[in-house]
Amino acid sequence: MPQLDALKEEAVYLRLWLGIQAAAYISLIGWFASAAESATPRLFGLAIVGIMVLSFIILLLHRQIERRIRDIRSL
Repeated sequence: MPQLDALKEEAVYLRLWLGIQAAAYISLIGWFASAAESATPRLFGLAIVGIMVLSFIILLLHRQIERRIRDIRSL
């Protein structure tokens, strides 16, 4: 039973970070949409890189959560 509780806590903790990353992602896209015309090319490029990095992090977190769910189901 302790292993089940630990897996559940890990899944909750990863979902917290997934929510934080998703909020940052949405905020960055919102800024990107509103400031696309007035942003400097350097800032524009950094925003695109930030969106790509956040997308990758969100994907990794999602996969880790899926693994934890599979582990919970197998117990």
